[in-house]
Amino acid sequence: MVAVSRHCTRIEVTASVKEQLDIIISDLQSSIGSNAPESANADESETGVGTPGYAIIGTGMMGREHIRAIFQLKQARIVGIFDEDAGSVKRALREFTQSGHDAPAVYTDLDDLTNDDRVDAILICTPNFTHRQVFDAVKHAEKPIFLEKPMATTLEDAIYLAETSLSYPASILLGMQYRYKSQYQLALSAINNGDVGSVKMISLCEYRPAFLPKVKEWNKFAIYSGGTLVEKCCHYFDLMNRIAASLPARVFASGGRAVNFTNFSYEGQASDIDDHALVIVNYENGVRGQFTLNMFSEELYEGLTVSGDRGTLWAEEQASFKPGRGSSSKITVEVPGHAAYDGFDCTFPEAIESGGHYGSTLFEHVRFAKRVQGQQSDGASCAEGLWAIITAWMAQESIRTNTVVDVRETLARLGLDPFGEGLIPEINQRPTSDEANPS
Repeated sequence: MVAVSRHCTRIEVTASVKEQLDIIISDLQSSIGSNAPESANADESETGVGTPGYAIIGTGMMGREHIRAIFQLKQARIVGIFDEDAGSVKRALREFTQSGHDAPAVYTDLDDLTNDDRVDAILICTPNFTHRQVFDAVKHAEKPIFLEKPMATTLEDAIYLAETSLSYPASILLGMQYRYKSQYQLALSAINNGDVGSVKMISLCEYRPAFLPKVKEWNKFAIYSGGTLVEKCCHYFDLMNRIAASLPARVFASGGRAVNFTNFSYEGQASDIDDHALVIVNYENGVRGQFTLNMFSEELYEGLTVSGDRGTLWAEEQASFKPGRGSSSKITVEVPGHAAYDGFDCTFPEAIESGGHYGSTLFEHVRFAKRVQGQQSDGASCAEGLWAIITAWMAQESIRTNTVVDVRETLARLGLDPFGEGLIPEINQRPTSDEANPS
């Protein structure tokens, strides 16, 4: 009798997990526009009233990924691009030619961009250290903005952007697309649904090859990237903060440079970028988290493990930068009777997987398009981006000083206050264990 009951429960939950994935896929597919412009310069009579026009600032590797995602979703038209690097502009224009789209305007400066009446929204995809400068140059246009991660390379700039976003008249969405990977969408849903109970421990890891080439190799230098844990790993601290549902209290990290770019220099400047780290985060509500980074692996693997008082969840992805090697995603929820107890393959269909960062870029663009149209969406906010950077910055400070870093004490010592109204994400404002259970 008990065995049958548990089996029936399992069948019901199995259908639920599969149905969730089917709904995620179906919702994305139904979001693809049917009246997309084939010409970047098409007028409303050709495109249908209301097709928003995007301008893209920064057409390097990520900028071009966004171009392809916009083409695939057909929810907007790209009316213009800007980049100071002629090679990046040339490569971006090739994306238009190869996909059968007419070339967009190529702005000579940002004033040309903000003066273009066809621009309804602006995407900032420039190197990390330029984000505040570019934002300040275009904010007077008061258009919705998509800002690539990390939002800034310093705590001061991150707080400035988060504070400014509170009074900005249009939406600002951050490019934290990892939360939209298939395994993480399902994991966050399961956690929010209470499948593993009250969260106690979080473990994240990423094993991958070294940083890819960038224009002027800016990602090899901490002063331009913000450091590896800010540049590359803010995605994971965003996930960790969301799952912990609290603010980081203390951080300890160990890391450094072991293999990558140890003898690399650009224009006489030696690279100082870390290629590995181990990070422990204690949260104010008692949740404990850890993160492992290894950037000298041959292939890509990332994993999330969340343990609660009912069970443990695993969300995994294996992928490759090498041609012809696909990716696969899996979620396991080790709770008696759960659908995914023995694991569930949640890999997106190829048409989605190929959409940039294993499909996650497409999902964040759907959310941005909703914001442009004046609708609500669960896209990443500046407050969430701010606390992802704070967590990552504290980890890098711990590596530098070889000490446990108290987050509030360190911020106070630096004269920084990211605790004002609107600066703490709603999900991180849940009471601490002491507040929830006063003595």
